[in-house]
This record gives sequence, C-alpha cells and structure tokens, in this order.
Amino acid sequence: MSDDNLKTIETKATGAVDQGVGRLKDAAGGLTGDVGLQAEGKVDQLAGMARQEFADLYEEGEGRIERAVTFVRERPLFSLGIAAGLGTILGLIFIPRRKG
Repeated sequence: MSDDNLKTIETKATGAVDQGVGRLKDAAGGLTGDVGLQAEGKVDQLAGMARQEFADLYEEGEGRIERAVTFVRERPLFSLGIAAGLGTILGLIFIPRRKG
C-alpha cells in the first residue's frame, strides 16, 4: 500500500474514533445533565464526520487526477490541442481588446 492510502485509512479511522468518543460524551452529558460535556460530544461527532468526508473527497480527487494523467500519457497531442484551445478561449474572454 502506498503512503497516501495508509494516510487516508488512518484519517478515516481517526474520524470514526472521534465520532464514537463524541457519542459517548454526548450520552454521558445527557445522563448527568452536563450541557458542556454534551456540547463537546456533539463537536467531536462533527469533527469525526468531517475527517471521514475529507478522506473520501481526497480519495475521489486522487482517482480523477490519475485518470487525467493516464489520458495525457496516452494522447499527448490531443491533450496539447485541448490545452491550446482552452487557453485561447480563456484569453479571448479575460484579456480586454484594444479599441482603436
């Protein structure tokens, strides 16, 4: 496994642990009437969910980049044509024309 895959798995696991700890704090705060502990538990739950979502988005983005690199390697001239066309279109849109 690559380091990126291990880091992604670690991030997902940390997120799951954070969610579990948050649920426990939330429940304990609810049972004891400690609003601060309950709020801390909710924050931990949200942090855990955010970590897991970030790891999922990272994996998805990484896959798209790999597909783009493969496309460019397999079709370099076509890729160059696409880049030139997009550059021309963006230049026409964003560079002001001289009136004269």
